[in-house]
Amino acid sequence: MSAAAHEIAVNTTASPVRVVLKAINFLTVVDGWMGVGCLASLILLMLAEVVVRAASNVLPWLPADIPVAWEYCSYLMAACFTFGAAMTLRTGGHIQVTLLLDNVDGTVRRILQTIVSFLGLLSVGFLAYAMGRFSWTSYVGGQTSMASGTLLWIPQCLVTFGIVLLALQLLARTLEAACGLPTEDAAMKAFGSEH
Repeated sequence: MSAAAHEIAVNTTASPVRVVLKAINFLTVVDGWMGVGCLASLILLMLAEVVVRAASNVLPWLPADIPVAWEYCSYLMAACFTFGAAMTLRTGGHIQVTLLLDNVDGTVRRILQTIVSFLGLLSVGFLAYAMGRFSWTSYVGGQTSMASGTLLWIPQCLVTFGIVLLALQLLARTLEAACGLPTEDAAMKAFGSEH
């Protein structure tokens, strides 16, 4: 379904649901761009580490590495995974087993998609809650990493934010499936639809 057709379908849905779906889709796009920013930062940090290492072989007075590079790369990688999850779900990029869905009629398919999306919402919602508590505990305890002294609640909050947005996208998917709307938006894919 094209973006225009999806917009028409959403606009014909009840007003509160429409507002929620539009807000979640907006947050999903922001989330995707945050993932791009984290990935670009990760690449730049790794390149800087390689350049510093190579330059230290020629200029012995240079340090042999960037002390926080590996630690911060791990934070950025975790943020990339979680920031990309909501956009991937919205575009239909997650692995799905559609054997059953492909062999049932529209009403049964809609009911099954609603149930499965709701179950996904419950599990990811629990993960978001647990990660939120984990981040809060780190904040209250003032926990820092041993290598760099970074306050651990900062990278943990980034990961939590990505998981919360995945939960919101699962909420949107549940509402869309229940209302008979398309659950995926191929127009959001980076390189168009698949062949």
